[in-house]
Amino acid sequence: MSTKRDKFTLKDKKYMSLALNLASARKGLTAENPSVGCLIVKDDKIISIGQTGFNGRPHAEDHAIKNSIEKLEGSKMYVTLEPCNHYGKTPPCTKSIIKSGISELIYSMEDIDKRVKGKSLKILSSKKIKVKRGLLKKDAKDLYASYIKNRTTKLPYVTAKIAVSKNKLIYSKGSKRITDKNSDKISHYLRYKNDSILISSKTLNIDNPRLNCRLKDFERFSPKRIILDRSLKINLKSYIFKSTKKNNTFLFYNKSNIKKINILKKKGVTLIKTKLNNRGLLDLKIVLKKLFILGTRNLLVEGGDKITKNLIKKKIIDTFYLFQSPKILRKSKINQSFTSLGILNKKYKKKFKISSKLIKDNITIYKK
Repeated sequence: MSTKRDKFTLKDKKYMSLALNLASARKGLTAENPSVGCLIVKDDKIISIGQTGFNGRPHAEDHAIKNSIEKLEGSKMYVTLEPCNHYGKTPPCTKSIIKSGISELIYSMEDIDKRVKGKSLKILSSKKIKVKRGLLKKDAKDLYASYIKNRTTKLPYVTAKIAVSKNKLIYSKGSKRITDKNSDKISHYLRYKNDSILISSKTLNIDNPRLNCRLKDFERFSPKRIILDRSLKINLKSYIFKSTKKNNTFLFYNKSNIKKINILKKKGVTLIKTKLNNRGLLDLKIVLKKLFILGTRNLLVEGGDKITKNLIKKKIIDTFYLFQSPKILRKSKINQSFTSLGILNKKYKKKFKISSKLIKDNITIYKK
């Protein structure tokens, strides 16, 4: 039962927790729209569920209403984000809710979109629908961290990762694998959850990576490839160049090379000439602004030490995954060390450990 201090019951919390899980499952896969989860309950029984569709449509509320196994009169809807109340590419969800006969609505977090914020409460209440808000709000704010950043800054949410050996190497010639196979699955999960992945041409030319998601049945969710290549040094024999298709590879550069530009354009690479900063490097703030305009909302960075250090110093990274392996890499003529750990611990105060008997590596997640 609820108390005077708590207007929500334990069952309310259980149902909203399930709705948040539904939203989390689609996070990063709904294009410009936030991923929303929705449950409809009647007589203490779940009669329908809904999620935001891939690429943002249909909306979760509309999806749940249309897929209900019973009539909705007298039912209660649980939704993770305030329902939309304006016409866009789809009609407003408030209209569907009113028409459905749902008698009560509980949503977790108020939408930060100015077209929606706070208006749904008034609209639905005026139609005699009981509305409560704020259930598991903290969990919802964590879930919508990327959406909040997208809307408030017009920039992508940036996640970065790096794998480090016990002797602090991130690269040694002849030793490609640092982490164990289960850690690799987490890396591919991050590729699945981010719509774009960014590396430098140096990393591309040294590692010749594929940058795709290789989790079984999720290959189609591989991210767009973003290459930082100031002087157009991309190896034309690389996997990335050979696998380029229209709108899957974007290259930021500064110094022109007409012959190479023509080759890249003919292959389908999207070329974006970009200004340099005062250190003679591609200006990352300009790159991020441009990526947002191009539709990137969640960006994964898999760079080397140099770009990682630059991003950490400027606190551009929102979430950072550090994979620390017990493996010692044999040093060779070409080594690359990780020199940013001290800066990382100084700049990012929130730390979370992932521990599992299935994973040999130590994984630490840093957040702003």
